[in-house]
Amino acid sequence: MRTVGVTDQSLYEALVSRIRAYSDLLKLRLSALVTFSAVFGYILGDRGASFGWTGFLGLALGGFLISGASGAANEIMERDLDKLMKRTQNRPLPLQIISLKEAYWFTIIVAIVGVFLLWAFTNPLTTWLGILSMVLYVFAYTPLKRVGPIAVFVGAIPGAMPPLLGWTAATGAITYEALIIFGIQFIWQFPHFWAIAWVSDEDYKKAGFKLLPSGGGQDLNTAIQIMIYTLFLLPLGLLPSYFGLTGLNSGIVATICGVLFLAQTFSLMRDCSRKSALKIMFGSFLYLPIVQIAYLLDKMP
Repeated sequence: MRTVGVTDQSLYEALVSRIRAYSDLLKLRLSALVTFSAVFGYILGDRGASFGWTGFLGLALGGFLISGASGAANEIMERDLDKLMKRTQNRPLPLQIISLKEAYWFTIIVAIVGVFLLWAFTNPLTTWLGILSMVLYVFAYTPLKRVGPIAVFVGAIPGAMPPLLGWTAATGAITYEALIIFGIQFIWQFPHFWAIAWVSDEDYKKAGFKLLPSGGGQDLNTAIQIMIYTLFLLPLGLLPSYFGLTGLNSGIVATICGVLFLAQTFSLMRDCSRKSALKIMFGSFLYLPIVQIAYLLDKMP
């Protein structure tokens, strides 16, 4: 009986380890954040007499799987580079917890299921935008990371797609409101990406990633560019209120968050330190969900 108990415990631990490995391959936390942005766009765009739960659930699960498949494909393509960086060397492929063949099949199946869910429960426009987002992330952004900072611009497009997908899933159309919420997330990507690249510069150089602007330097020129893109968020954050998509309260919240976010960039311009870049990185993680939640709350009757 003791042997059976030990065997059962070993099987349980092996199963948990396997699930954790596949979760890491899907970039679970990142995919969850992407799904939140898509859900935000859907709720903001839904104006029916009753809430469209079918489309909502199809978008949430389908969007999550497409995001996860994109992340998994990224890890497959960068598996040898991930071995060189401290922040990625414990991923399942560098550690060979999952074989390359398994990863390929898993990624393909997850992508197909995600696309099917979008097609079956949303609409063709949303499905094609989801496919475009996946293709840009995997086949454009991923290889461009070793070419130069143009990768950040290209990566900002699929990075800003989730709220647009949510809006089109709810409305079936790309409207000026959809472009506004896309634009906010698009511009947000630049200080977000560059702060991460600044903090991870030593690791990124080992892999040959070139994401920082101004020749890749951790200098005043890069800090100024981070400040300029953060500054753009102030007027952009007011557009949903200006065009009547949300109310005045969310505009106030977006402005306060934008000012606080912008204030962090002045610290980086002053000392060009990793500590200041780290504050901007965490500030970017807080800015987007807080502002999006404010928009949603302000839309409610």
